[in-house]
Amino acid sequence: MNGMRIISSAIAMLLVAVPSAFASTTTKVYSSSILVLAFVGFLALIVVIQLIPAIMALFGAIKGLAKRDENARLAKVEADE
Repeated sequence: MNGMRIISSAIAMLLVAVPSAFASTTTKVYSSSILVLAFVGFLALIVVIQLIPAIMALFGAIKGLAKRDENARLAKVEADE
């Protein structure tokens, strides 16, 4: 138990020291034109449009599995009667 305390203390001390070692300056100003932003927005729109059919297919597959399970359950109940 004492060894675990020493290891956790050492890790905590290292994590406190690491962020200052990797700090960098952010003096560069964001200066992209409106065309770059429009292009990125267009790419995001394409991704969203591609997600809609994928989500619909996923819901259809889940619905089909649920329907199949329900039919199997009904068939079992009818067989037992």
